[in-house]
Amino acid sequence: MLSCFSGAGGMDLGLESAGFESAGCIELDQVARDTVHKNRANDVWPVLDITDVVEAGKSLTPSHLGIAPGELTLIAGGPPCQSFSMAAQWNRPKTGMNDDRGQTIHGLLDLTERMLPQAILIENVAGFLRGQNSAEAAIGHRLRDINFKHKTKYRLHHWVLNAADYGVPQNRRRVIAVAFRDLPHDVLLPKPPAPYSDEHLTAWDALGGLTPTVVPEAEGRYAELLACIPEGGNYQHLTARGGGRDVELFGYRTRYWSFLLKLRRDAPAWTLPASPGPSTGPFHWENRPLAIEERLALQGFPAGWQLAGNKRDGVRLVGNATPPPLAESMGLYIRSVIADGGQMLSVDDLRPRLAVPRRGAPPKPTPPAELPNAWRPKVGPKEAHPGKGEGPAGHGRSVDV
Repeated sequence: MLSCFSGAGGMDLGLESAGFESAGCIELDQVARDTVHKNRANDVWPVLDITDVVEAGKSLTPSHLGIAPGELTLIAGGPPCQSFSMAAQWNRPKTGMNDDRGQTIHGLLDLTERMLPQAILIENVAGFLRGQNSAEAAIGHRLRDINFKHKTKYRLHHWVLNAADYGVPQNRRRVIAVAFRDLPHDVLLPKPPAPYSDEHLTAWDALGGLTPTVVPEAEGRYAELLACIPEGGNYQHLTARGGGRDVELFGYRTRYWSFLLKLRRDAPAWTLPASPGPSTGPFHWENRPLAIEERLALQGFPAGWQLAGNKRDGVRLVGNATPPPLAESMGLYIRSVIADGGQMLSVDDLRPRLAVPRRGAPPKPTPPAELPNAWRPKVGPKEAHPGKGEGPAGHGRSVDV
C-alpha cells in the first residue's frame, strides 16, 4: 500500500494489522514524519522524500516505489478534513473543494492515475461526500476520466460509519470511501459488516487501567464548572432545560455540543477534536482534560505508541488520526472484495485485532458537585438558541455569562 497523509500512523497501523505492507508514506508535516520514524524503521514504513501529496501526484511513479505499473494493491489516506467538517460550519458554511486544503483530493487522484492500484481507500468526516461543496462530484468525474483513459473500472462506493461499531471506544462518525480497479460496475458492494454494533467498547475499557505519565489540569474561565456536570453531560446541564434547572448559567443550545462535555465510563467516548479550546471536551470523568496516552487509547492506538512534538502537536495528531481498529476492519474488507467481491463477509471477518480488551463493569459515576459560590450571582434566565440555521451569534445576542 501507499499511504497518503500518514499523520500519526493510524491508517497505516490498521492496514498493517490487516496484512498490508507499506510501499511508502507521504506526509507533509514534520512532526508527523518524526512520529512515524519513532515507531517504525524506515525499511518497514518508508517515509518518502517527497512530502506533498499534490506534488507526488505530479512526479511520483511506480518505479520510485520499486514496483511495476498496476502492481500496487492500495492507495489509502485521510485528506485534510477541516474544510468539510461540522465544526468548521459553526460560524460559516463549509468551503469543501473550494478550500485550498480540498485540493489535496486532486493530488490523491493524480496518484491513482499514475499507480492504477487495485483499490483506493479514503477516510474523512461525514460531510466529505455529502452536502454543499462535497468532494463526491469531483472524485466521481475524475474516476470516470481515469477509466476512459486506462480501461479501468473505478467507481466510488461510500458509507458513513461509526468507528465504535468497528472496535474503537469512541463514537466517531466518518465516511469511508472505496473504489476498485477491476470490480464490474454492476456489482453492488455491501456495507462493511460491523462487528461491535451491538457491543460497543467503552471509555472505561480504554482508560480504566491507564495511568498517564502527566495528568493535565483543567484550565480556562470555566474550568471549575466541570465538577458540576454529570458524566456524559455538557453545559446544557446548566441551562433551563437541563438537569441543573435551578442553576441556569447558559442559554439552551447557545454553545457547541462539546462545550464542557464529559465522558461516561460506561459508553464510548465522544469524538476527539484536533484543536480543542480550554473548554472543549470531551473531558475525563475526573474533571480534567485527557492526557495524550488517554487520547491515543480512545482512538484505538496500541499501548506504547509514541508521538513527536509538544502537547499541542500530540492533541492535533491524535485528533486528526484514523482510528487504527477502524482502518484494520476496512483493510480486511478491501482484501475480501479483491478476493471475491466481498459477498461472503461476516462480522467476524472484520473483527480487528487492535481493539482493546474489555474491562468489565465500571464504578458508579460520581454525582455532580454544587455550583461554586463565585458563579451563583450569574444564575438567572438566559436567552435560548433561536432555531436551526441561526448560528451562535444570531440577532446580535451574546452567548457568554
